[in-house]
Parts: sequence; structure tokens; C-alpha cells
Amino acid sequence: MATILIVEDNDKNMKLVRDILQVKGHTTLEAGTAEDGLRLAGERNPDLILMDIHLPGISGIDALKVLRAQASTARIPIAAVTASVMQQDRAQIIDAGFDAYVSKPISVKEFLETVRTLLERGPR
Repeated sequence: MATILIVEDNDKNMKLVRDILQVKGHTTLEAGTAEDGLRLAGERNPDLILMDIHLPGISGIDALKVLRAQASTARIPIAAVTASVMQQDRAQIIDAGFDAYVSKPISVKEFLETVRTLLERGPR
């Protein structure tokens, strides 16, 4: 199965996503800030990154820009996982370069379908 980095500052959301992924056999890496997520992504080269948008410190969108600018992480698929569900927010997130968008609260079925699709697609 895949190694998936979860960048999420809310403990309950982190636990939910981690538990869903681990039940499906994936290995998870966890970061509570974008800065920690950037470090882990560079060190561990995960197969997929799930990035919250509203994080303490730098935002998920700014973290995405850093990941895309570094050769070692530029091709990793990255999905935004966020409570920002307004149409303009969604458009801004996709325009920023995320490979997918998952809204909170998550639908387990849609979440797993997004994860499966991104993992099957592989690196960008």
C-alpha cells in the first residue's frame, strides 16, 4: 500500500483521516503544521499528500507552492482537504495547483475514491 502524508492541525480531523487510511492498509505520516509537512515530505517522499488549507504559520496553498518548486517533491500528488467549500474557494484551491479537493466534513466514500484515483494516477 501507499505512504500518505497528512498535514492537518485539528486533532479530530487528523485521527479520522489517519484511521480511515490505516484501515485500508496505508502507512501514514502526520504533521500539524505546513512547516513540519514540508520537512516530512522532503525526508520521506510520500506517495500522496493530504493538505489542510488553513494551518498555523504558512497556509496549505503556500506549502503547495514550496512543494511544487522543489525537484524532490514537485511530482507528488497533493489533495486539499478543507472546510472552505464556497465555489470561489474551491476554484482558488484548484487554480493553485492541487490535484484534487476534498471538503470537510469528509464523506468517507468520496474521500477514499479521491485517494484511490490519485494513487492510481501516480506522480504528476
